[in-house]
Amino acid sequence: MEEKYFRNKIVWFTFLFSILVIWVHSYNAVLFLGKTGLGYRIDWLERFWGNTVAQISVPGFFLISSYLFFRGFTWKQIWVKWNSRIRSILVPYIIWNSLYYLGYAIGSRIPFISTIIGKGTIPLHIKEAVQAVLFYSYNYVFWYLHQLILLVFLAPVIYVAMRKKTVGRLILAGILGSIYLGGALPFLNLDALFYYSFGAYAALHGKEIAENSFSRRGIATGAVLFLAACLVVIIDIPGNVKGEIAASTVCFRLLMPVSLWLMVPGRYLKEAGNWMKQNFFLYATHFSVVRLINKTGALLLPPVPAISLGLYIIMPVFCILFSCAVGSFLRKYLPQIWFLLNGGR
Repeated sequence: MEEKYFRNKIVWFTFLFSILVIWVHSYNAVLFLGKTGLGYRIDWLERFWGNTVAQISVPGFFLISSYLFFRGFTWKQIWVKWNSRIRSILVPYIIWNSLYYLGYAIGSRIPFISTIIGKGTIPLHIKEAVQAVLFYSYNYVFWYLHQLILLVFLAPVIYVAMRKKTVGRLILAGILGSIYLGGALPFLNLDALFYYSFGAYAALHGKEIAENSFSRRGIATGAVLFLAACLVVIIDIPGNVKGEIAASTVCFRLLMPVSLWLMVPGRYLKEAGNWMKQNFFLYATHFSVVRLINKTGALLLPPVPAISLGLYIIMPVFCILFSCAVGSFLRKYLPQIWFLLNGGR
């Protein structure tokens, strides 16, 4: 695949995953309709889409992040790669967590806004601030960035594990087996490690098929993996999961984004618009927009099922409009702040 097709395809897929992750956090049926039979039925519809289909988004982000990190990787690049990720991941992680903490702390002291937040008065002191900045306690969606930071730090270990085909396959199988048996690691999620390691393996050994802009082999492979993903959901293999994510769920969330990537020919995708290229900013801001719209709507709008479901469906539109408007303003008038908030993208 020519580089321009590959980069354009990356933008399209990260935009798709950004839309899906908004739906993951947009459930509102019980909030609007209460704990009623109708409320639970609409909640089931929202959660079927959000918990089954849309949950492929974060694994998709892990796969793309890992693939880009290990694409053409050599030991000489490790410090360059780490420095780049400090700017694009670590710095905005600290800034956004700080902003969310301050926003919640200040908002919890303003009468109407405190009702929407619903967390009582949030303390303003060093211990709470450190907890918020390091462990995303007021910015829950950044659990992904927290995991990604750990995985980037472990990149040399992952590279050693994945650089040989046979060893890499065995290690991937071992991680999946550990997930099936209910294993766990301190701080690091096993499923995140599995997705990131798979992305590394694909970058090191599968570039020919992954970056072919159109090939019958790639499309056929993607179609087979898509059917396999659907079959995994239907079978839903039980395991000794101990409350953790099931191995069958992990397989589905891996196979679905991989199959879509292989089935979509990059050379036929239109050039992504600028409004599709600020996916990090969209990811960072969407949670606050979703909560504000859903909680304000539940307070002010009538408890009508069509309103609840309609808001859920079009929520990505509100988030994109907000992200584009604020992003455009910051790029034009406060470019340095935009650079920090968007990780230099």
